[in-house]
Amino acid sequence: MDIKILIAAHKKYWLPDDPVYFPLQVGAEGKNGLGITKDDSGDNISNKNPYFCELTGLYWAWKNLSCDYIGLCHYRRYFAHNGIYTSPEKMKRLILKQEDYVDIFKNYDIILPPKHRIRDKTVKEQYAKSHNVRDLDEAIKIIIEKYPDYEDTVNSFFHQSEIYYYNMFAMKKCYFDNYCSWIFDILFTLEQTIDISSYDAHQSRVYGFLAERLFNVWINQQDLKIKNVPVVFLEEKKRSLWVNTKRYFSQMCL
Repeated sequence: MDIKILIAAHKKYWLPDDPVYFPLQVGAEGKNGLGITKDDSGDNISNKNPYFCELTGLYWAWKNLSCDYIGLCHYRRYFAHNGIYTSPEKMKRLILKQEDYVDIFKNYDIILPPKHRIRDKTVKEQYAKSHNVRDLDEAIKIIIEKYPDYEDTVNSFFHQSEIYYYNMFAMKKCYFDNYCSWIFDILFTLEQTIDISSYDAHQSRVYGFLAERLFNVWINQQDLKIKNVPVVFLEEKKRSLWVNTKRYFSQMCL
C-alpha cells in the first residue's frame, strides 16, 4: 500500500520522520528552496499560491504523483491520536505514522478531521461575515450549472452549521483524482468570473477559502466510509513544539 501524506509548507519547520510523509514547498515559484520537493516543477500552478493557498500543492500532487492513497496536512497540523501532552517529545508521538494509516484504510475510504459546529450561524452566514459572499454565490452558481446533480447537496450544505475545516484529508488516489478534477474545474471557471483586484493579501486567498467549504460539498455528494481523526496543532515556542489546545479552532483558515 503506497501512501503519501503531503505536508504543505512555505517555511522551514520541524517535520515528522516517517516514510508516509511527503513534505512539499507550496508557492515555491521564485522562492528559495527549503530542501524539500517544490510545487513549481512539472505541470503546476505554483504562481497562483497567493490566491489558492495550499491548493497549489494539491494540484501539483494531482498532476505529478503516483500512489495508492494520498493525503494533505500542513506543516503545523497533523492527524493524530487522542491525548494531551505537555512536552515536545511526547507531543510528536501523537502524530499518525504509516502503520496507522494502513490500519485505518483497511476499514475506511477517507480520513477527515472532526466536524466543527459553527455557533449561531450557517456555513454561508459565517463565510459572509468574513469574506465577499458574492464570490461564494458565483461558485455555487457554477457548481449548479456544470454539475447539476450537486444542486441539492450544495444548497443543503450552506444552510447547515457543521463543517470540516483545514483542507485536510487522506483517501484513495482515485477519489482524490475525482475531487481535484471537480474542484479545479470550478475554481478555474470562477477565476474568469470574479474580480479580486481590489482585495488585500488576506482576502486574495479567496480560492483557498472557498475550496475549504466546497470540499465539504464534494464529500457530502460521495458515498464514502469516513474515519474522523483528531488534528493536532504544533506551535513553536521557545525552541520547542507544543500542543496548543486553546487555539485548536482559532488558527483555522477562515
